[in-house]
Parts: sequence; C-alpha cells; structure tokens
Amino acid sequence: MLSVLKKRDYRLLWIGQTVSLVGDQFHLIALPWLVLQLTGDPVTLGLVLGVAGLSRGAFMLPGGAFADRHSPRTIMLGVNVFRLLWTGALAWSVLGGWIEMWMVYLSALVLGGATGLFEPASSAAVPRIVDGDELEGGNALVQMGDWFASFIGPAAAGTLIGLLGTQTIAGEQPASLTGVGLAFAFDTATFAVSILTLGLMAMLPAALHAEKSRPIQDIAEGMRFMWGRSAFRWMLLIVAAANFLMTGPLLVGIPVLAQERLPEGASALGIVLSAYALGNLGGLVAAGSLKNPSGRSIGRLVVGLFALFGVGMSLFAFVERTWIAAPVMVVMGVGNGFLGVTLITTLQRRTPPAMLGRVMSLLMLAMYALVPASQALSGFVINLDFEALYLGVAAGMFTLCAISLSRPEIRRFGDVGMEPAESLLPEITPATA
Repeated sequence: MLSVLKKRDYRLLWIGQTVSLVGDQFHLIALPWLVLQLTGDPVTLGLVLGVAGLSRGAFMLPGGAFADRHSPRTIMLGVNVFRLLWTGALAWSVLGGWIEMWMVYLSALVLGGATGLFEPASSAAVPRIVDGDELEGGNALVQMGDWFASFIGPAAAGTLIGLLGTQTIAGEQPASLTGVGLAFAFDTATFAVSILTLGLMAMLPAALHAEKSRPIQDIAEGMRFMWGRSAFRWMLLIVAAANFLMTGPLLVGIPVLAQERLPEGASALGIVLSAYALGNLGGLVAAGSLKNPSGRSIGRLVVGLFALFGVGMSLFAFVERTWIAAPVMVVMGVGNGFLGVTLITTLQRRTPPAMLGRVMSLLMLAMYALVPASQALSGFVINLDFEALYLGVAAGMFTLCAISLSRPEIRRFGDVGMEPAESLLPEITPATA
C-alpha cells in the first residue's frame, strides 16, 4: 500500500489533502461554536448546517461533469484558492468582532458549494495518477488521511477554542470568539499548504475535450451510464439506503447514548468516537494491503457487513457500558473502512476515465444527500423511544442484507460479466494528452 507514495504526484496530492482535511475539522468545530455563541439557538445551527449540506449536494453533480471536462488538478487548485480567500475573510471578520449571522449563512452556502465542486475532482484525480493495481492502496491512504484528520482535528480545535474562549473584562469573563477566529485562520493556512502541493504536481489532462461545455448533457450522460448498468444502479441505491439508516443514529444517537446511559458522559463520547475512527483506520489498512477481491467476494462482503452493521446497531439499544460500546464501534469501523475502499476502487476500475468525475459525484451524492433527513428523523425518533431507533435501524440493515442476497447484481458486483453491452454506453470523446 505504501508503495504508491513513491509516485511524486500522488505523494504531493496526499500530503496537501491530509493537511487540508485537518483544517476542515477545525472549521467543522469552529462553525457550530460560532453559531451558538452568536445566537444560542440549536435550531439556527441546524439551519446553517442544512444550508451547507444542501449547497454541497447541489454542486456535486455539476462538479462531477466539470471534473470530466477539465483537469482535476486545475479544479482543485482554483477551488482551494477561492476557499483560502473566503475562509481568510471569515477569520478576519470573527477576529475583528464584526461577524454577523447573515455572513455565517452566506459562508455556509458558498463554502458548501465549493466543497461540492472540489470532491468529485479529488476522487477523479487518484485513478489518473496511480496504476490500476495500486488503486486500493491509493484510495485507502486518502481515506486514512481523512480519518486521521477526524481523529486529531476536533480535539485540537476544541482545545484551542476552549483555551481562548473567555476573556477577562472588568473582572468578568464573557465569551470570546478569539479561539473561533484562530480556528478559521488555521483552516486558511492549510488551504495554502494544499495550494502549494497542487501547484508542484504535474498537470493532469482532462478526460474529455472542453471545447463545448454542456453541463446538463454531461450530467444526464453520467446518470444514464450509472442507471444503464444494473449492478451500478442497485449498488447506488443500496449505498444511499445504508447511509440513510446509519448516519443519523451514529451522529445524533451516540452523543445521546453517552450523555444519558454511559457513566463517563462526555469522556465516553470521545472514547466511542475515537474507537470508530480507529476501526476505520484498521479497515483502510486491510483494504489497501490485501489482494483485489473478486466480484463475488465483493457481493459476499456487502451482505456480510450489512448483517454485521445490523447486529452492531441492535446492541446500542441496550448497551450501558463504555467498554462494550467501544469494541462494537471498532468492529463496525473496520467493516466501514474496508467496504468503502473496496466499493470505490471497484467503481473506478469499471468506469471509463472520461466518466470518473460524474460516477464519483453520483456515489458521493448517494452517500451524503440523505444525511440531513437521517439526522432530523433520528432526533425525532430518539426523543420518542431510544431503543426503537436502534432496533429499527437494525431491522432496516437486515432488510438491506436480504435485498442484497436476492439481487444477482449485488452478489456478483464487480464481475466483468455484469458490464452492459457497448450500445448502452454513452458516446465519449477522449481528450488528447
């Protein structure tokens, strides 16, 4: 897996992305804290996060089409220059004391859209840099960087904001936004690192000629491509359903579990979430190191891991000890990390280079589009009945397991024989190098 780091362009991409992802974690901690300090209203916080999520989703498909017609490096470079300038202005506004809520809403809208443009280009870049037999390792290292950032970023950002969260004025200690502003400033600095590493990379050519920009037609071609392959279609639907079932109970339910049932409270929340991150890192290492699984092996993996997720989620309906919750999260994390790399790599291998941006954008849309609904529904159900939330999710995962078993497209996902006839593919004009 580590051999892929010998490639200069991949190494530069990975370093820049990992540093930038740490900065993203600072932003993800600073933004909610800023909103709560300005308003004290959780509903407003939900609206701000919803604006960011909707903007990100709205730009995901155009971002995928754009990534196929233009160099992924150029897109990432341009977006990060924009994000550096905007986030720097946001930090300046916070530190200067003139930040207002309309600025926060606008930043959520703009930066969410920028992320939607960036992510498909980032996903399309890896297969254009590494060889086909190195895709698992390349994808695994990228996701390991993401989980590493998720492991260290929130704690570091929280410490910074906490240390500088008060200031003494006339013997009193009102809340201060200095730590929040510095967190945004740190995020700005990480964009500078990413811009530097992207600038040092060689140019990645576009997969399609960009002489005629036709985003609507390009998006439609990508959707026809995915929907025309029954294996891809079913896997996209299964991934969307699994993320809808799992994300809300993990992001909303686990904090409630720690607060109401685990004796260590906030410390338990940190332990449980760190256990999940650790498990994901283990799954990513395994996926990047093991031999490429066959199509039938991938299908069995999906079925088995969905059953495992169902068992794990059902346990959370009854668990009252951190030493039980943490190992469950480690096991689920291993499965999540391994499955994520395997599915992404298989899709990349079965997708023509000229379609990579659009296919990856559709996959990310399936993963993220229903997250706001999942979070809102989880919050509603957990207020009514804590056990019902996790038992209902477990039942849903077992249902997905049964559906996957019943569909040959899932059982044999990735097999060459599952590819459609050439006549089903859209006409693609490759770009010259």
